[in-house]
Amino acid sequence: MVLSAVGVTALLIGGTPSATATTPSRTPSVGETAGRTPHARGVRPSDPYDPASGHPYRHGVVPTRSGDAKMRSWVKAHDSAGVPVVPQTLSYGGGIGGVGVLDGKVKVYLVFYGSQWGAQGVNRRLDATFSGDPYGAAPVAQEMFKGVGTGGERWSADLTQWCDGPNVAAGATGCPVGARFIPYQSGGVLAGVWYDSARSPGSASGHQLGQVAVAAARHFGNTTPAANRQAYYVILSPHGTDPDHYLGQYCAWHDSTADPTLTGGAVASPYGNLAFSNQPYTMDAGASCGTGFVNSPGLWDGWTITLGHEWHEAMSDPLPAGGWTNNTSSSYNGEEDADECAWLTPRTPGGAADVAMGTGTFAEQSDWSNDTDSCTIAHPIVSHPVVGHEPGDVAVARGRAAG
Repeated sequence: MVLSAVGVTALLIGGTPSATATTPSRTPSVGETAGRTPHARGVRPSDPYDPASGHPYRHGVVPTRSGDAKMRSWVKAHDSAGVPVVPQTLSYGGGIGGVGVLDGKVKVYLVFYGSQWGAQGVNRRLDATFSGDPYGAAPVAQEMFKGVGTGGERWSADLTQWCDGPNVAAGATGCPVGARFIPYQSGGVLAGVWYDSARSPGSASGHQLGQVAVAAARHFGNTTPAANRQAYYVILSPHGTDPDHYLGQYCAWHDSTADPTLTGGAVASPYGNLAFSNQPYTMDAGASCGTGFVNSPGLWDGWTITLGHEWHEAMSDPLPAGGWTNNTSSSYNGEEDADECAWLTPRTPGGAADVAMGTGTFAEQSDWSNDTDSCTIAHPIVSHPVVGHEPGDVAVARGRAAG
């Protein structure tokens, strides 16, 4: 269907929005790299505009667009000669409990948390729908994750360069022979949808969101650490709520249940350490969280961009920071692959764009690739023996293994 400026309560039935990309809203200024000045998460923790400052559990946090601009300005004003702007190279964190990346066929579970979602229904594509979803965002999320690895999309293929395994040394910037690589996720990644109809708090804490992930693991029968090795739980809060006080601060983040820095502490999980994300109802935040960033009116742009941002990072760093992050002491220090490319202006190098999948077209952002040394919106599938490898994909250069 085509989404017009009116009728925003329509649900996604049989398609995704078709819209015309807008003219870039900002021209890169002097000193910016690939469309924006990097901010300094991890290097200047006193940055008052960093939404992770004082909240270390907000891994891969997506700042608001205005917040991102303030962070850039703050970096420019407080930069010191001893802090280089680059490199953006990611390195391996050594894994946590043997887990560095999601290196198999991934299972994404969407958890619609809170009775405020309203009455549940189903559309003709068998997507869950909700009467309390004024923008029809729930089916869009489902179709996006169904569409990963379909229709020839290569937006997700940059993930195939990242790896873990006992022969991958901490500090490595590339993967040795015999490493366990993230496979191309052919055929979609959506494994289940659950409506947790307990009333959501107005501002659920990180600890409470982690508890929902544990409840979801139980609901889906993932009751062992092995069952959750390739699992990722997206906790989607309803319209009108403010999970972890996101409004005016940020748009989404991810973490794991064992993180002791979560507000309220680590979450007890008898099912292992679970990867999960906090996905607010970003349409409530409007343009600050990406509405209209790629398309016009682009009501779902920020929704799919933030969903994709956190999924990419949960793939390459599911139990932070045991996976792939920036440890260069540059101004990108502490960032993950999607952080380094957030809010790059459409139609600029590495800028956000519409990505065509077998289930529709979705606005997404690019992600950092060590092998191309750039933010990429499309990437070849890295050639190595993995589940989901497609003939004809070419090998790409990789970084160096440490040691």
